[in-house]
Amino acid sequence: MGKRFKILAAADIHGDSKIARKLAARAEKEKVDLVVLCGDVVGFVETKDLIKPFKDRNQKVLILPGNWDSFATTDFLAQFYGVKNIHGYSAQFENVGFFGAGGADIGPSRVSEQEMMKTLEKAHSGLRGIEKKVMLTHMHPAGSKSEFSGFAGSKAIRKAIKKFKPDLLLHGHIHEAGGFEETIYGTKVINVGRKGMIVEI
Repeated sequence: MGKRFKILAAADIHGDSKIARKLAARAEKEKVDLVVLCGDVVGFVETKDLIKPFKDRNQKVLILPGNWDSFATTDFLAQFYGVKNIHGYSAQFENVGFFGAGGADIGPSRVSEQEMMKTLEKAHSGLRGIEKKVMLTHMHPAGSKSEFSGFAGSKAIRKAIKKFKPDLLLHGHIHEAGGFEETIYGTKVINVGRKGMIVEI
């Protein structure tokens, strides 16, 4: 069996640089291979020093927009800090492929179900021939545990799980469901929450 690939994934930090610094320190301590921020990175508190703590430690970072981050802001952060915005794109680290779609059905970065599916298809098309795959979204899939919140999940995300069969789906959006894990169509689905989770593949 090959080496396990270690990810620190978090979501919904909403501009809290204290959380960003804690996550960066944890990523360093745990010697993770990659940091993934599943949306709603900027927001209500402050916007500086959200990506910088990770870059200061030379950590590899993937980000995507949540429903409160505008697509333009996410692009700006990615360019400014030299990290990758995975919305509509894919990336490969070692033998693991990542593909993603941000946004949700409410807020400034609103996406329709049709757009969500199209974006995930476009993102996944860059991963031909890669066996280990991780799908990244901000929103939760329809029929998932995160729906306990009363917010319906995305049917497109559920459909994409069935179609692309990723090993993992990492998402955020429903704060109270941080840490929830379940299996949908054989894919492990995790709401990574703002405190972050270490995941291995």
